[in-house]
Formats: sequence, structure tokens, C-alpha cells
Amino acid sequence: LVALEPVSNVILLEQYAEDRTAATWTQALAAACAGLPVTLVQGTSDEATALRRHIEHDHQAHHSPDLFHLQHEVAKGTGLSLARAVRAADAEVATAEAQLQAEREAEQAYRQQRHGPGRPPAFAQRIQGALQRWAAAAITRDQTQARQEEATTLIRALGEAYHPFELERGEAQPPERLGERLGTIWQRLEALAEAADLPARARAHLAKAKRLNTALLATIAFFFATVHQRVEALNLAPAIETAVLQQLIPAIYLERVATRCAGADERRRLAALSAQTLAPLRAADHPIQALEATQRVEIEQVASDCADLFQRSSAAVEGRNGQLSLFHHGCHRLSARQLAALTAVHNFYIRRADQTTAAERFFGQAPPPLFEQLLERVPLPPRPRRRRARAPKIPYLSPMAA
Repeated sequence: LVALEPVSNVILLEQYAEDRTAATWTQALAAACAGLPVTLVQGTSDEATALRRHIEHDHQAHHSPDLFHLQHEVAKGTGLSLARAVRAADAEVATAEAQLQAEREAEQAYRQQRHGPGRPPAFAQRIQGALQRWAAAAITRDQTQARQEEATTLIRALGEAYHPFELERGEAQPPERLGERLGTIWQRLEALAEAADLPARARAHLAKAKRLNTALLATIAFFFATVHQRVEALNLAPAIETAVLQQLIPAIYLERVATRCAGADERRRLAALSAQTLAPLRAADHPIQALEATQRVEIEQVASDCADLFQRSSAAVEGRNGQLSLFHHGCHRLSARQLAALTAVHNFYIRRADQTTAAERFFGQAPPPLFEQLLERVPLPPRPRRRRARAPKIPYLSPMAA
């Protein structure tokens, strides 16, 4: 069982269990969080029944679907079938090209030889037929390649659309607007499946992924409802509250997304959009600048927490599971003590680029260095026992006294 807090990346739970039922998850997480001021408000995972019951029923929290698993279902529904179609189309083009080349070579060989009277073979018609078959095969190949590229684009579009704020302009994207964007993507995927004549098994994967559409919209609704509740609790003036909701939180969220972008151009664009959205709040004449410094710090902290509230991926847990599998591969099995040691190293020793550990980000202050904690808790080994001096060894051939 592995559970972690996604913002700080601290591992809250990492242990072996005989099963993975909801009761086991709930009991293990309660024991792991005992004594910690932790409240579970949202859980992001796959659609396992036990995990959903653990989050929604046992903790009365919101369950957020994992975007990767949704995209993976779409990829399973389109990837293999479209790849087979592309390979078949490539083979058909190669066969048509070979046949066309053979007809042309046959015509050349015929013209290089002397022949008696009689009608020559209809090389023009045969070459024309081979050329038409090659053209038809090439068109089919281009169509299959276009469908394959479109499927990849649509899978990527699902990830680009699933945000509480539009990445193009930084504006809020309520469930209604997101529903329209996702609806267009699903329509294009269904049209693609029809045009490619995907088998029933592939379409079942698409249908399974589409069933998560409601959960995606529910997560966006949960996000905005929670954000408004937290901002309203600050009791700000209407103008400042509007600025926090429409400028500060979107700017922080865009900055978060920019740090995770793989492409440099998109990363710079989002960072610039974030700075542009934040610029009016930094002006000296903005009402938010008239507040006390401590109140501005509080507003910024709440806004940061709101921006971090939207979690759409459990990739950190998947990555940790992959890392543990490598340890298992090398050690065959990790003992409970070894697993606890690896958890401690992750939480208290490994540092990010900003030189903070997961525990420091989670608790808000730096814990004592891990090595010093080990010195305090691990008993030092006793001094080795002094060895008694051994009698000198007598050579075997030494003379004996008479």
C-alpha cells in the first residue's frame, strides 16, 4: 500500500498488506496519520472499487479520476488497431509498387527483343491498372496514417483540456465549458472509430474511457466549490476577492503547469502568461497592496493551496511503485525494516532542486538532518574485545633441550 501527499511528495503510507480492500486501506492510513494534523479532502487514483470506497465512503472525500488511466484506455482502443491498419496499408503500397515496377520492366524487356507478327501485349493498360492500384493503396495508407496521427492528437487534447483554467488565456474553465470541449473530443474519437472500422473490443475501451467524463466534470465542480469556500473564509473586500479568484489563483496555477511542461516553448509561454496575469496585482495602486503584509502572506498561502487543490494524476504513486519494483528485483523481497528505511530516505534525505526535503515541504519547517537523527536513535556498537596475546609459535624443526 502506497499513499503520498502530492504537493510535498511526502509518503504517508508505505507498507505490505495481505489484501487491498477498502477496510485495509482505511485502517492502514489511519494508523499512518495518527498524531498528524491531516484531513483527507480528495483522493486521486485509478477506478479500483476498493480505493473509491476508501476515499468516498470511509473518508467522505472527493475521488478524482486519474487522467493517465483515461488516456491509456483511449490508447488501448485506438493504438493497436490503427497501427495494424497502417502496417497493412504500407504492405499494400509496397505490393502495388512492386507490381507496377514489374509491369514496366516487362514492357522494357519486350521492346528490347525482336518479335514476329502478331498483336503485342497490352502493356499500357496493364501499367495503367497497376498505377491505379498503387494510387488507391497510397491514398488508403495516407488515410490510415492520418487517423493514427489524429488519435494521438486527440489523446493529447484530453490532457490539454482537463484543467480548471484554460491554458490559452488563463481564464476559469467551469464544468459547462469543459464539458463542451471534452464532448467535441469524444465526438471526434467516435467518428474516428467509425471511419477506421475499429473492432468491438477497441470500441469498448473507448466507451470505458468516456464513462469517466462525468467524474472529470465533477472534479472541476469540486475544485471551484472548494476554492470559493476557502477564499470566502478570508472575509476580503469584493474587489480583492474577485482579484484573488480571477487573477492570483489562475496565475499560480499556470506557474505550476509551466514547471511540468516538457516543451521549452510552451513552458515559456505559460510562464509569461502567468506573469502577465499577476502583474496588475503587483501594481502599487491595486487594493491588495494596501493590506497588511501578514494578510497578504495569508492570502498568498490560501491561493497557493487552492491552486494545488486540483490533482489529476497519481503518477507519483505509480513512479514510487516502479522504484520499489526495482528494489524487489534486486533483493527479491524487501523486509518491513528495509521498506521503512527507504520511506525515511525518501521523506527526510532526498532533496529537490530547491534543496528541500519532502518532510520539510509537508511540515513547513526543516526537520533535523537524517544522519543526526540516526546518531541519536541508533545505539553505537560496543568497543571490540581486546585480544589476548598468543604465545609465540615454535618452529617445527627447533632443537629440543636435552
